[in-house]
Amino acid sequence: MEPIKKQQRKLEGVVVSDKMTKTIVVAVTTHHTDPKYHKQFKVTHRFKAHDEGEVCGIGDRAVIGETRPLSRDKRWVVIKCSPATGADRQMQNENIKMQNDN
Repeated sequence: MEPIKKQQRKLEGVVVSDKMTKTIVVAVTTHHTDPKYHKQFKVTHRFKAHDEGEVCGIGDRAVIGETRPLSRDKRWVVIKCSPATGADRQMQNENIKMQNDN
């Protein structure tokens, strides 16, 4: 009898940092509803994911999948990385320039 494999969780988010070697930080935003007041609000979680080829850059959309613990904080691995659009990339470059000027 074969062991039953657990379904791998997959999340999609935006890369917010790629400063670490072979590691990216992905911000995953979900929408929740308050049970009493029924107001919707956004909740953002940041996950560290293993990026073996270092192909993802800041602003790219990344799909990450759950895996065994790779380090103290990394439990996710990059499955797919699609580049950011031109407008997104331009805004990111302007933000980086503004941070460097200060």
